[in-house]
Amino acid sequence: VQLVQSGAELRNPGASVKVSCKASGYNFIGYYIDWVRQAPGQGLEWMGRIDPEDGGTEYAEKYKGRVTLTADTSTNTSYVHLRSLRSEDTAVYYCARGGFGSWGQGTPVTVSS
Repeated sequence: VQLVQSGAELRNPGASVKVSCKASGYNFIGYYIDWVRQAPGQGLEWMGRIDPEDGGTEYAEKYKGRVTLTADTSTNTSYVHLRSLRSEDTAVYYCARGGFGSWGQGTPVTVSS
Protein backbone atom coordinates (compact mmCIF):
# COMPACT_ATOMS: atom_id res chain seq x y z
CA VAL A 1 0.00 0.00 0.00
CA GLN A 2 1.35 3.39 -0.93
CA LEU A 3 -0.12 6.89 -0.80
CA VAL A 4 1.93 9.54 -2.56
CA GLN A 5 1.01 13.18 -2.14
CA SER A 6 1.79 16.23 -4.21
CA GLY A 7 4.54 18.64 -3.25
CA ALA A 8 4.72 21.64 -0.96
CA GLU A 9 2.56 24.66 -1.71
CA LEU A 10 2.83 28.36 -0.92
CA ARG A 11 -0.26 30.51 -1.22
CA ASN A 12 -1.40 34.02 -0.44
CA PRO A 13 -4.28 34.57 1.96
CA GLY A 14 -7.61 34.30 0.19
CA ALA A 15 -6.32 31.90 -2.43
CA SER A 16 -7.13 28.20 -2.71
CA VAL A 17 -5.02 25.07 -2.81
CA LYS A 18 -5.58 21.56 -4.08
CA VAL A 19 -3.49 18.69 -2.74
CA SER A 20 -3.48 15.27 -4.34
CA CYS A 21 -3.01 11.79 -2.93
CA LYS A 22 -2.32 8.96 -5.37
CA ALA A 23 -3.01 5.49 -4.04
CA SER A 24 -1.50 2.22 -5.19
CA GLY A 25 -1.15 -1.35 -4.02
CA TYR A 26 -4.74 -1.96 -3.02
CA ASN A 27 -8.30 -1.72 -4.28
CA PHE A 28 -8.87 2.05 -4.26
CA ILE A 29 -12.65 1.84 -4.09
CA GLY A 30 -12.54 -0.55 -1.17
CA TYR A 31 -11.45 1.99 1.45
CA TYR A 32 -12.31 5.50 2.49
CA ILE A 33 -9.63 8.17 2.19
CA ASP A 34 -9.33 10.40 5.24
CA TRP A 35 -7.70 13.82 5.22
CA VAL A 36 -5.97 15.15 8.31
CA ARG A 37 -3.82 18.17 8.95
CA GLN A 38 -1.26 19.22 11.53
CA ALA A 39 -0.51 22.88 12.11
CA PRO A 40 2.86 23.88 13.58
CA GLY A 41 2.97 22.94 17.25
CA GLN A 42 -0.52 21.43 17.11
CA GLY A 43 -1.95 17.94 17.10
CA LEU A 44 -3.55 16.09 14.24
CA GLU A 45 -6.92 17.42 13.13
CA TRP A 46 -9.36 15.38 11.07
CA MET A 47 -10.83 17.30 8.15
CA GLY A 48 -13.05 14.79 6.43
CA ARG A 49 -13.27 11.59 4.44
CA ILE A 50 -14.42 10.40 1.07
CA ASP A 51 -15.68 7.07 -0.17
CA PRO A 52 -14.06 6.68 -3.60
CA GLU A 53 -16.64 4.12 -4.62
CA ASP A 54 -19.55 6.56 -4.71
CA GLY A 55 -17.97 9.93 -3.93
CA GLY A 56 -19.80 10.24 -0.63
CA THR A 57 -18.17 12.63 1.80
CA GLU A 58 -18.17 13.60 5.47
CA TYR A 59 -16.61 16.79 6.75
CA ALA A 60 -15.61 18.08 10.14
CA GLU A 61 -17.98 20.89 11.06
CA LYS A 62 -15.34 23.61 10.91
CA TYR A 63 -14.47 22.77 7.29
CA LYS A 64 -17.95 22.50 5.82
CA GLY A 65 -18.31 24.97 2.99
CA ARG A 66 -14.61 25.64 2.65
CA VAL A 67 -13.22 22.18 1.85
CA THR A 68 -14.12 19.80 -0.95
CA LEU A 69 -12.89 16.22 -1.14
CA THR A 70 -12.95 14.38 -4.43
CA ALA A 71 -11.73 11.05 -5.75
CA ASP A 72 -10.86 10.04 -9.28
CA THR A 73 -11.21 6.28 -9.69
CA SER A 74 -9.56 6.39 -13.13
CA THR A 75 -6.28 7.49 -11.56
CA ASN A 76 -6.80 6.23 -7.99
CA THR A 77 -6.26 9.74 -6.72
CA SER A 78 -8.01 11.72 -4.03
CA TYR A 79 -7.91 15.49 -3.71
CA VAL A 80 -8.51 18.01 -0.98
CA HIS A 81 -9.43 21.49 -2.16
CA LEU A 82 -9.30 24.21 0.48
CA ARG A 83 -10.59 27.69 -0.36
CA SER A 84 -10.33 31.15 1.19
CA LEU A 85 -7.00 30.33 2.76
CA ARG A 86 -5.83 32.13 5.85
CA SER A 87 -2.61 32.01 7.83
CA GLU A 88 -4.14 29.52 10.28
CA ASP A 89 -4.38 27.01 7.41
CA THR A 90 -0.59 26.73 7.36
CA ALA A 91 -0.08 23.06 8.14
CA VAL A 92 1.06 19.71 6.83
CA TYR A 93 -1.82 17.95 5.11
CA TYR A 94 -2.01 14.17 5.13
CA CYS A 95 -4.16 11.60 3.43
CA ALA A 96 -4.68 8.21 5.01
CA ARG A 97 -6.41 5.05 3.92
CA GLY A 98 -9.55 4.33 5.89
CA GLY A 99 -8.59 2.97 9.30
CA PHE A 100 -5.40 5.07 9.25
CA GLY A 101 -3.23 2.05 8.61
CA SER A 102 -1.41 3.74 5.74
CA TRP A 103 -0.54 7.42 5.35
CA GLY A 104 0.77 9.70 2.68
CA GLN A 105 4.07 11.48 3.28
CA GLY A 106 2.37 14.80 3.98
CA THR A 107 2.16 18.01 1.97
CA PRO A 108 3.25 21.26 3.64
CA VAL A 109 0.99 24.18 2.79
CA THR A 110 2.13 27.64 3.78
CA VAL A 111 -0.25 30.59 3.66
CA SER A 112 1.57 33.86 3.81
CA SER A 113 1.55 37.24 2.17
